[in-house]
Parts: sequence; structure tokens; C-alpha cells
Amino acid sequence: MDIPALAPTRRSFVARLASAFLALSIAPITSFTRQTKPPMSITCFIRYQIDPYRRDEFAKYADGWSRVIPRCGGELIGYFLPREGTNDIAFALISFESLAAYEEYRKRLLLDPEGRANFEFAKNNKFVMREERSFLEGVPSTLRGGGAPT
Repeated sequence: MDIPALAPTRRSFVARLASAFLALSIAPITSFTRQTKPPMSITCFIRYQIDPYRRDEFAKYADGWSRVIPRCGGELIGYFLPREGTNDIAFALISFESLAAYEEYRKRLLLDPEGRANFEFAKNNKFVMREERSFLEGVPSTLRGGGAPT
């Protein structure tokens, strides 16, 4: 069966998905919501290939990071499990003020007892098959609430 030339590739789909998650996460939910701090300038987009039969274990792993990431200096936007379509791909989005702030966060993460325990939980249970990281920045005029340039 021939695939139409205009069909999106999986990589382009993931890139568009990452952009959408970033846009939704940085901007205020409504025009009445006031942002109390400036948006983070860099977002770590993590793509996980998981064992689809161990989805509950991945959810427990993600939940563990909900306490550790903020404590270590990251702004957790969220973890996302597959719902429809591909059943073995999950995502996480974590924002930082800069790449330097991310590097400091990684150091603190490795020293955090709960963080180390969560790493061990994943290692021992082998539900993460592969992990990829990309660092993204939002285009302000395209983010919700950013508006068109005047």
C-alpha cells in the first residue's frame, strides 16, 4: 500500500506534539489568569518508549517525580501516558530558566534520596525501554496568551 506523499512522518508528528504541549503549558489557561512569574526559557521534552504492559508502573514512576522535580529546581509541566494510537510512547515536559539551571537541577536530582529511589525503581522494573531528551524554547508570538505582534 502506497503512503501519500503528504502523510506526516512519526518524527514530524512528535515535533508538532512537543510544540503543542509546550505552547499549552507555558501560557495562561485563560485571558483572566495572571502570570505571577515569567515563563521558563527552556523546556526539556522527554520521549519515553515504555513497555505497554507495564503502564501502571510507569505511572507510579511519573508520580514519584511530581514531588522530586520541583524540589530540585525544575518546573514540572507534566507526564503524559499513551491513550489512543501508539501504546508504547509516553512524554514528560519540564521547564527551566536556562541550560545552566538544568545542569544544576541534574546534580541536585542525583543527590535527592527520593530521586535516587525512583531511578532504581525504573532500573529494577525495566518498564522504560528507551529515553530521548530534546531541549525546546517557545516562540512567544505563537504561545497562548502571547498574541500577535503589534
